[in-house]
Amino acid sequence: MSRPVNRRGTDSASRARGWRWPVALALVAAFLGPGAQAGADSDRSGLPEAVDAVLGDPRMEGGTASVVVADAATGELLYQHLPSSRLMPASNTKLATSAAAMDVLGPDHRFTTEVLATGRRHGPVLKGDLYLRGTGDPTLLARDLDALAARLAASGVRRVEGRLVADDTRFDDQRLGRSWAADDESAYYSAQISALSLAPDTDYDTGTVIVTVRPGAAAGDAPVVTVTPDTGYVDVEVEARTVAAGGAQSLTVEREHGTNTLVVTGTTPVGGSGAKEWISVWEPTGYAAAVFREALADHGIRVGGPTRLGRPTPEGARRLAAHDSMPLRDLLVPFMKLSNNMHAEILTKAMGYAVSEKGTWDAGLAAIGGYLRKAGVDTGRLRQADGSGLSRMDNFPADQFVRLLRGVRAEPWYADWVRSLPVACHPDRFTGGTLRSRMCGTPAALNARAKTGSLTGASALSGYVTDAGGRELVFAVILNNYLASSVKALEDAIVVTLAGSREEAAVPAPALRSGGSGGGLECAWRKPALC
Repeated sequence: MSRPVNRRGTDSASRARGWRWPVALALVAAFLGPGAQAGADSDRSGLPEAVDAVLGDPRMEGGTASVVVADAATGELLYQHLPSSRLMPASNTKLATSAAAMDVLGPDHRFTTEVLATGRRHGPVLKGDLYLRGTGDPTLLARDLDALAARLAASGVRRVEGRLVADDTRFDDQRLGRSWAADDESAYYSAQISALSLAPDTDYDTGTVIVTVRPGAAAGDAPVVTVTPDTGYVDVEVEARTVAAGGAQSLTVEREHGTNTLVVTGTTPVGGSGAKEWISVWEPTGYAAAVFREALADHGIRVGGPTRLGRPTPEGARRLAAHDSMPLRDLLVPFMKLSNNMHAEILTKAMGYAVSEKGTWDAGLAAIGGYLRKAGVDTGRLRQADGSGLSRMDNFPADQFVRLLRGVRAEPWYADWVRSLPVACHPDRFTGGTLRSRMCGTPAALNARAKTGSLTGASALSGYVTDAGGRELVFAVILNNYLASSVKALEDAIVVTLAGSREEAAVPAPALRSGGSGGGLECAWRKPALC
């Protein structure tokens, strides 16, 4: 089997003859920017051979890899393989989106959800319409809407004579991103985007509900199904049945296209574990409005008129209650640790509104591009089609990720941003994130901080690791067009090699047999996440 050919244009024999370093210096400066320099002949360390050996694994046969490793402080190039090849980065796209959000919105940015009114108050009666206005909070929970309703009730309001109007006009009404897979419609990692939405729990998967299915008491009984939050916005049709203990567990929960009808099918055995599924809703603005209306009723407030969606709040409306999200510096933790797609898209549209008062994908992507150029990234060499990496139109080369990862180190908010990256082998979900089961028992454990990425035929890992000599390295690994179920072990082998090596000598990682979830999804997108 042929070995990968490095962009240096060398094979294993010619590598032994070394680089022509004046040319190498120019190449490094060209793609890593100011401050980049080539230091000692990195071929003498054996690092290029060690990484080439990983990329020569049979799992990558017929696939394509773009890989760059550099000294984080100096920019010295230590390894590159097809550094400018544009590949699908999957969730590594979130590196660009999150960094831009910290710059454009600021670490202290909070999303505010407001209750407002234009009518006059007559004792317990509020005449006119009641408005629920969202600005994109991706962490809004049912309990937050309940608290808003409680504040309104505490002020003495008992009846609203007008309508409940849900104002999601901060963003446009384009709900799904470009080239997102149609068969992912009911999947929670592909939920619709709105400036007014709701998450069911503190994983903050906005625009979804949790469906819990428990077996009935006896074979033949219908399973018991509950929905979180408990709302009438979705309807549940139970076609599943309970079977005898030891029988097949084959439950499936899906939402019918264009509706909020959730269909439960399959079988679950008596005494079994049942199932728990996160399912996206159709029209998230209506979802938030429905849960708020139910909360108002629970607090003794009756709204006489119907619910209307997508209407702007009139100028001069009075604020009656408000809820602020956590600051962006903290919001980045569930966003990046759990690779939350909807957070990425909401932040993209929020950046568009902040820069141009247009809450659209186009405006948001333009804002991200503006920051990337500021950070030293050549945006002419990449294409970003969404904020999360769900789109298979996203194309990034490894060298531009390395530019970004080096550029953000000079930002005043860098400490908060890098804290949001998953940490290899840290068991806590909100520290280890999507890396919490990877690289354990190696020099990279509790050392490497990096963003993962997975789609069918696309996998990536980019971030930082400290080598055995105490030198911080920056790396970007993007692997595409492989047929193996997973190539995570190859990414891990590269990072473990970096972590165990010194400037003068590479220590190749032993063959790693596993590296997180297989298949085509980010491990955090599998509920409950097992990786």
